[in-house]
Parts: sequence; C-alpha cells; structure tokens
Amino acid sequence: MAVLPMKKIEICAMKRDRKAILEKLQSLGMVEIQTDNEETDDFRKMSTTSQRAKYEKRVQNTDEALQIIDKYAPEEKSIFASLEGRQEASEADIQEIIAGRWDYNRKVKKIQEISKDIAGCEAGIVKCQVAIDGLAPWLNMDIPINTTGTEKTDVMIGTMPPGLTETDIQGYISSAEPEIAGYTVTVVGSDKDQTCMVAIAIKTVSQRVEEILRSHGFTRISYFSKRTPEQKTDKYRADIREFEQWIEDKKNELVSMADDRDKLRLLADYYRIRADKYKVLGSLLQSKSTFVISGYVLERDADRVVAVLNENFSLMADVYDVPEDEAAPIQLQNPKMFASAEGVLESFGLPGKGEMDPTTPMAIFYIFLFGLMLSDAAYGLIIFLACFILIRKFPKMENGLQKSLRLFMYCGISTLIWGILFGGFFGDLITVVSRTFFHHEVTFKPVWFAPLDDPMKLLLFSLLFGLIHLFGGLALKGYMCLKKGDAKSFICDVLSWFMLITGLVLMLMPTELFASIAQMQFNFPGWLKNTSYGLAIVGAAIIVLMSGRDHKNPVLRLALGLYDIYNLTGWLSDLLSYSRLLALGLATGVIAQVINQMGSMAGDGIFGAIVFVIVFIVGHLFNLAINMLGAYVHTCRLQYVEFFGKFYEGGGNPFRPFRENTKYVDIVSGTEVQK
Repeated sequence: MAVLPMKKIEICAMKRDRKAILEKLQSLGMVEIQTDNEETDDFRKMSTTSQRAKYEKRVQNTDEALQIIDKYAPEEKSIFASLEGRQEASEADIQEIIAGRWDYNRKVKKIQEISKDIAGCEAGIVKCQVAIDGLAPWLNMDIPINTTGTEKTDVMIGTMPPGLTETDIQGYISSAEPEIAGYTVTVVGSDKDQTCMVAIAIKTVSQRVEEILRSHGFTRISYFSKRTPEQKTDKYRADIREFEQWIEDKKNELVSMADDRDKLRLLADYYRIRADKYKVLGSLLQSKSTFVISGYVLERDADRVVAVLNENFSLMADVYDVPEDEAAPIQLQNPKMFASAEGVLESFGLPGKGEMDPTTPMAIFYIFLFGLMLSDAAYGLIIFLACFILIRKFPKMENGLQKSLRLFMYCGISTLIWGILFGGFFGDLITVVSRTFFHHEVTFKPVWFAPLDDPMKLLLFSLLFGLIHLFGGLALKGYMCLKKGDAKSFICDVLSWFMLITGLVLMLMPTELFASIAQMQFNFPGWLKNTSYGLAIVGAAIIVLMSGRDHKNPVLRLALGLYDIYNLTGWLSDLLSYSRLLALGLATGVIAQVINQMGSMAGDGIFGAIVFVIVFIVGHLFNLAINMLGAYVHTCRLQYVEFFGKFYEGGGNPFRPFRENTKYVDIVSGTEVQK
C-alpha cells in the first residue's frame, strides 16, 4: 500500500520547439502539466482556441460519420464485446492515417452528405404519406382538384363539419332561400373531422349558394392540382417508391464504406490527440523566444523524462521536491490483489496531503465482510468462476473493469469459504432435492455453525468483527500519527480510545446482559476486572483532560474533553451498524430456502423436476443478483462511514499525465503523433 513519490518538474525551452516537445511529452504520458499558471509581463499565454476548435470539429464530424456507418452497417459483436478492450494501433498505422487524412476527411464529409440525403428522402416520404392521408376522403371525386367551374357554372370544392349528408346540405340552402334553383351538391367522402363535398351552381346563383354554405361552416379546399385525387395519390405513391429506392441505394453506398470504419476510428483519435495538444499549448506561459512547462512527474519516471527530453531537444529541465504548501497529485501502487479495490477507494476519494494509502487493509476487510454478507458456497463459486473466466478470456479489457472483476473474484472466494463454514449451498438445496426426489434426506453440514439455527451467535460475531474493523481504522490513525512523529496525538487521540473501549468491553463481558445475548458466561479473575476498570478510567481521563489540549483555557479544555467523551455514542452507533452482517447473511439463506421449497411443491416425477429446475434457475439468479448488490452496497458503506470515519478524509487529486487519450484504439510502442 503506497502513494508513489511525486516530483515537480519545470522545463524551459525555445519557443520554436514547443509543439515538438509537447508531442514528445504526450507520447511518453508521464508528466501532468499544470494549466493554471498566472501570466506575467514577460510570459503570457497564447490563444489556441481556433486551432483547438478546428480539431474538435473534426473529431465531432468523424465520430458522427462512425455513428452513421454503425447505424446502417452495424458490426457483428458478441455480448462480451465490451470486455475485449480497444484495438491496438502501431506507429505505422498512425503515419498511414496522417498521410491519408485528407482523403479520409472527404470520406467523412461524403458519409455525412449521404446521411443528410437519406434524411431528406425520409422526410419526403413522410410528406407524401401525409398528403395521401389528406386525399383519402376525396378519392371518389372524379374531377381535377383545381376545377373552378365551366363557362356557365361555378364549382365549389371544399369541406363542411363532419357527419353531414347531401340532404342536410341541400336543406341548409333551401331553408335560407326556398326559391333558389340551379345547383347540385355531392358528398364525395368524410372522416371524423370533416365532410368533403362538391357544389356546382349556375353563375347567377353560385355566390348566394356559397354564402349560405359558408354560414354553415363551408371552407374551400386549399389544395390545388390539375390531377384528380386518385391520380394525385398515385403520383405520391410513385414518389414514395422513388424515395425508397434512393434510400436503398444510399444505404448500400454507406455499407460499401464500412470497410473504412477502423481507419476512421484511428482518424478520430488522431484528431482527439491533436485537440488535447492545442488545449495544453494554450495554457503554457510563453515569451517572445522561450516557453515554460511546469508540472508533476513520478519520482521513478523523472530521470527517464529528463533524459529523453535532453536527447531530443536543447532545453533546461529541472526536477525537485514538491513544495510543502502544494498538494501533489496522487498515484497509487498496490499488489495486484489489493489494487483490485482501488476503485472502491477512488469512489470515496484519494488520500489527501500527508495521508496514507488505505487500500490494502480496506481490501482485506472488504473481501472478508462481502463474503460474510453473501455467505453461500454455491453463489461464491459462481462469482469466482465467472470473474476468473472473464479475466482470463479478455486480458485486454479496460483496466478499471478488470480491477472490479478481480475484486469480485476474491469476494467470490470469500463467499465460498463463508458458505462452507455456515453450511449454505444454494440454501438447503441438497436437503430439499434429496428429500423430494430421492426420499432420503442428505444435509450439507456446516463446518462452523448454521446462522439460521443460531442467529444470536452470528450477531455476536458480527459485532466482534465490527469492533475489529473499527479498531483497525483507529490503529491506522495511530500509525499515521507515529509516522509524523506526533506521539502526543497518538496517546491522546488513539491509545486513549483503545483503552476506554477495551475496558468497557471487558467490563460488559462478565455481565448477565452479555450472557443472555451471547448464550455464554464469562467469569474473569479479579485482576482482569480491575484491569478493565483501570483501562476505562485511564482512557476516559486522557480524553477528558487532553482532547482540548490546543486551548489554554482550562475550563474550555475540560468542556471539550467531556464533549469528546460523548463520542462513545458514535462508537456504539458504528458498532451496531455491523448488525447488517447478520441481516444480509440471513436474508441470503432464507430467500434461498424459500426458493427451494417453492420448487419442490410440485413433488417428484418428471413434471416436478421440470418445475423445480425452472424455479431453481429463476429464483436463485434473482437471489444472487439482489443479495450480491446488497453485499456490495453495504460493504462499501461500512468502509466509507465506519472504517474511514476513524482515520481517513481523502480529497486528493488523481495523477493525470498528459498523454494520448483515445476513444477507439490504444497506441502502442510509444508512437509519436506528428504534424
């Protein structure tokens, strides 16, 4: 468990070399460059907004082109494709992309244009379909839509409120002017919104007829065409077929361009690297002829970085210790087993300035407590095998995901061990199967004890494990005090609480209350009782007298000490939190037993076996998933709240070296990206 030593690095070089030096640092990926430098009269920052925006736009266009290709020519991927990791690109691949990037830019533009053409055609299809739907009520009309009349008649084509018949409309006219004549009304169609009609009247009465119709909701049709509705509908359908054929041709063209998918991915990452370079370039302090880079480098990499820079450029590179008033970024290094829990730590926060890396003890407790919460041998074996196979089969998977799977693999081993100790194998599967289908009961006996038969015993040990966990956190606080040479804080803030809590626990153990809970009686000799009293009294006295030692006022110091003693309630609350170990451990076993009993309700025989298998698979998959999630969440909580609460604050910033950050490929062999 270690926070790797960090050094400060400053580089001063000629301005003409700034891009090349940045590219070298980016390919090395070992230096975190500070971007919050303040300008002076001689050293100012250069605006690279336009160059950066240019490359970011190219990244956006290329990513969009890849999305278009994936839409119309999707890759065939397995369900485990996300575990396979990214493809690797060599220096030759990068140089090929650089040489042909303008051709690929034209392909990107072509792909986007084709996508726009397809979108335009699809919009045209929608427009035609809407028009066809609008003409549907008019299909029985056998005259052109734009007909307005003849030499002696006027034709009025339009709509009226829904539900009207020819008789209704003629009634409106005759009621308004009984003597009027020389007109005819035809209803050609209707729907829920309108009645479609045609009125023909001689020119001498057409105006009066239209006025009467308008008073009852008549509106002339706003659609004009020299074709009949049926002819116009046929024309729209022909247009739709043309659009569909056009779309099909364009889709085939996109499919033919799918062979360039890998090249376009590399192109997008190349532009992404360039954009990052100009982002950093805009943060550097530059004079007329020189520029300065300030940042952080791991102590183990410092000599190599300086050697590479001096070998390729004329510059000055200075490496020195990080100033005391400056918080260096954090890079952790742990053995592979314990490094698997770094993601859990990072979710809470990396170590702050002066703090230790608690990954190793946290990982030990995490794996131990996770297995205790799930505590079924079969579930543990499934988790272990699943994670082990995935790690072996996909060695190039993303590092964070690999760490998580490795952590769950170790948690699976812990669960398997606890399951054997508690006698849980898919709950009581062996007992139920042997009794139901073989009529001879066989049991999977626990090596230690069965929690369902003795829950109070599990509660007692849960609290014991919790006390050990809390003491572990307090011990790490003591270690940090001693490492800093602060013996006073070790005695007053750590040893005193060890003495007080240990004394109180030893005082509680011989009591009847403890005996009723633990189902066991402790009879301590007199010297041990006196020792427990002494530990509690001395510990409490140190806390009361020394908690406020930074204050000169004796009354205030005493008040702060008495207030600190009140923190005993916090210890009690933290300790009771470990009862969740009992709750989750019992929940796994109880739900598993219920599932087994439900599966066996159909009895033996073929039908009973089929029912049992179905219930078994569905039920235990659900039980494994829900209780695995519960174990993960509650184990994290015990680390974050109870364990870290005793010694750890976090708040450190992760070490983020300036490197070739890519989305689609991993660039290997120290490939340089050149202009």
